[in-house]
Parts: sequence; C-alpha cells; structure tokens
Amino acid sequence: MIRVLIADDQDLVRLGLRALVESEDDLSLAGEASDGLRAVELARRERPDVVLMDIRMPGIDGIEATRRIVADPALTGTRVVVLTTFELDEYVFDALRHGASGFLTKDTRPAELLRAIRLVAEGEALLSPSVTRRVVREFATRPSRVLRPHPRLETLTDRERQVVGLVGEGLNNEEIAAQLVVSPATARTHVSRAMGKLGARDRAQLVVFAYQSGLVSG
Repeated sequence: MIRVLIADDQDLVRLGLRALVESEDDLSLAGEASDGLRAVELARRERPDVVLMDIRMPGIDGIEATRRIVADPALTGTRVVVLTTFELDEYVFDALRHGASGFLTKDTRPAELLRAIRLVAEGEALLSPSVTRRVVREFATRPSRVLRPHPRLETLTDRERQVVGLVGEGLNNEEIAAQLVVSPATARTHVSRAMGKLGARDRAQLVVFAYQSGLVSG
C-alpha cells in the first residue's frame, strides 16, 4: 500500500486529489494539509511514501516544506512531488534543488498522476525530459548563476561525467544510449554508478548536481 500525503491550500484541489487516491486499491490517504507547516508536521507523524506538494501555500511555502521533509533522517523513505500551475514555474528548480523527486503540472491527467505516484514510490525520479531541458536551460543561462561543483565530482570517470551532463539535459536512459552508441543497460549502469558516487538521492538530484557542477551548458 502506497501512502500519500496531499498538501495544497485550495480545498477543491485537495478534494480532487483525495478522491483520486482513494479510488485506487493500492493507494491510501496519509493526510491532508492546507499549509506548509502542517505538511511537515503530518509528514513527520505519518511518514507517507509520497507527498504531493503545492508550491504556493501559507506559513512556509512548498519549497521550504520540501527541504524540511527531505532533510529529516526519519523520512528517508518519503518522496516529494511538487505540483505547479505552470511548467516553467520559477520555483520548480529550487524545489528540485531542495530534494523534490520531480514535479507535475496541475492539469496532469488522472491516469498520469497515478502512474507518477507509483513511480516515485518505487524510487524513480519524475522528470519530463522536455520540461526538464527547459527548466534547466532557464536557470543555467541566468547571469547570477554561481557554479558549486560537487565535492566528489572528481571521482567520476569521463564517461560518467558525460552521462551526468546528459541526465542534466533531461535525457532518459534510452536517449543517452543512442547518443553514446551504447546499450540502454550500459547507460543505466553509468547513471547508477554516478548516483552512487555522488550520493544522489534519485535522478532528480543528479540533474541538480549536473547543473551546479557546470556539466549542463544550458
């Protein structure tokens, strides 16, 4: 059973998400929050598998709530999916940087949202390649950008660095394999090894490391 916590300040949004979660045999509702502080409190108490987190909420916003949840050692099994109205919401990258496992727009179809919940619960990152490319490009080209190379970046082989850069551009394993002319299994192995060396929580965090380390040119 996958336990889902819903955090959104709009009653209708919470109602719709709750109805969707409760309609599935393998999902259960772990709680609802209408503000960021309540979301953190419920997450610590209920320890859900997945949190559907709105960005703009009273108290503390979804980004700060995400940071607190991800930083809590007792919640290492909890994954956060950010819900946003616009694909290029200016806060999306910050949410990823603070540990969100991905993001969805609020107009996502119900079947896609349910699939997303299950994928994230299994430890996968929820990153649409096309949206990821645009989000990273948006932030990578900002004049105020400051590089903060990962302290273990030098432990990567040249091929692993290349792969991390491609992950940062939003490519999936099949696309990476095609670009490097290797098998998807080999690409997957490179990604897994890079994640292990860099201590990446999931693929979403690998995107952040790629951006901060200058492996994505924008």
